[in-house]
Amino acid sequence: MRVSGNIEDLINSVVQGWLKNKMREPRIAKVIINIGVGSSGERLEKAAKLLEQLTGQRPSYRRARKTIREFGIRRGEPIAVVVTLRGERALQFLDRALTAIGRRIKFSSFDDYGNASFGIKEHIALPGTKYDPDIGIFGMDITVKLERPGYRVERRRRCRSRVPRRHKVGRLEAAVFFMTKLGVKVVGLG
Repeated sequence: MRVSGNIEDLINSVVQGWLKNKMREPRIAKVIINIGVGSSGERLEKAAKLLEQLTGQRPSYRRARKTIREFGIRRGEPIAVVVTLRGERALQFLDRALTAIGRRIKFSSFDDYGNASFGIKEHIALPGTKYDPDIGIFGMDITVKLERPGYRVERRRRCRSRVPRRHKVGRLEAAVFFMTKLGVKVVGLG
């Protein structure tokens, strides 16, 4: 999807909408970091140790959904580690991750629901990270979920309700948020 028209006018109209109503301004809900190893064993344990060093949180193991004989993966076998960061910790890690990729994200990396995903080929590209020969080098996938205030109504236990489509963060708004709040250059927007 290519956006037509003047990009500056488009960005200004989106930001003006946020300034008119504070409930419309997106915020970072969570940052999910995933290292998919593809097999269990020592390499997966090293990935878990690395993720714990980078984020300060203990990672969760993800299991294979189905058996793939060609890759030697059995159903139920742990093959990846994941950490979910929220709040200040999420912002700090996201800043380091964006610096590692040169603060550039493709517009195609954004989906229609306010999420952005990108990858880092080598974890040593993160600022402040040194190579440890005991661990090795791992790549990782990072997903950023954006939401507006009021999303709690979908997650609470009592009186749960749906958030209407007009209140959900769209693809363009997510890109504008990354450009204005995080200082990221979105490639392929205009």
